[in-house]
Amino acid sequence: MECAAKGGGTPCSGPPIRRCQRCQVVAYCSLAHQVSHRSAHKRECERFEQQMKRANTLNDFPFTFTQIQDTRCSFLNRLGVHLLGMWICECSCGGVSASSYDHSRLMSSWNLPSELCPCRGPSSPIPDCLTSWKDYYEWRHIPFCSPASLLLHWPLTIFRAIQLATLESLLPEFANELRIHYLGPERELLQLVIFGELQALFPGVKLYIDLVGPAIPNVRDGEKIDLCTYAQCNDMGCECQSSADSYRERVDTRLSSAITLRLHAGCYHDCYRELLQDSFPHIIIAPNAGVAAYKSWIPTLEVIKDLKVPAVFSDYCEEACHLAASCIRSVTGYAPRIPIQINPFRQPLCVEESALYLPCYSNCFMFGL
Repeated sequence: MECAAKGGGTPCSGPPIRRCQRCQVVAYCSLAHQVSHRSAHKRECERFEQQMKRANTLNDFPFTFTQIQDTRCSFLNRLGVHLLGMWICECSCGGVSASSYDHSRLMSSWNLPSELCPCRGPSSPIPDCLTSWKDYYEWRHIPFCSPASLLLHWPLTIFRAIQLATLESLLPEFANELRIHYLGPERELLQLVIFGELQALFPGVKLYIDLVGPAIPNVRDGEKIDLCTYAQCNDMGCECQSSADSYRERVDTRLSSAITLRLHAGCYHDCYRELLQDSFPHIIIAPNAGVAAYKSWIPTLEVIKDLKVPAVFSDYCEEACHLAASCIRSVTGYAPRIPIQINPFRQPLCVEESALYLPCYSNCFMFGL
């Protein structure tokens, strides 16, 4: 957390311990800095105040582990998965990025016992109304002490994006095939096997997902990954162990892959023409997009506007979505057709370091064009 008036002309006198009494979202190092920032903050204070009123809703999860006040590192340590496999980038102490990690193999294990993770297909059809973590955990017979949602928020956010676009009649009809352009992946690149859960969420549908972003290492550009089963548990007697090889990149396979992932290094506006030759998308999805934070989004938004394809964005907090929607409006000329709303499948552990006191979760809020 930094002083909200940092960089305003005079240096900060100490840590930002004076919070705005009205919104409780920003903090200042001194009364002088708070006074100097008053006119700038006035425009946002009321909006922040309204966003803070939704804090209790945002912090409400059915999980038992979210009720424990703990750091991410301590929590993952207690589970025995700290800096292990797909969990390696779920805290900041490891300093691991997708570009620095060994990319020669696909991490395929939950590193959890079978009762805590969905390592096999569902035992019953997907419910007609799947709109919360409670619905999902009960359907997949996962106990609420399981941390699986910390990784599953990626495929469930895709599922929610499809739900929202369908409800707003933005998504063209699809039957046996769904093509998605997925923009800006980062830590997902170390958790790609989690996308195998999409075959349970979209039964009978072949999914083609093109992941595009500057965080993809050049050595992985063009990589194709077929997912035929689910991420494995660590129980040696479990049936999921027999399909371990299904998670590796394969040129020739006798198994019919439900999901095909392709990686593309670079910004979407630089490589979309080549993608469209092979895969015109039904929908574009940009998780934790940070649209207002990166100028590189402007040419990408222009491309999305010209493609006339539904696009769904998520971000860490409501304010980030608000700023993103304003930026998109200035580029496209129209407001989001899917209004800003809470993602019921947001990651249930809050971001530990954030610029504001607003509750922040990965994939916390969503909106769409």
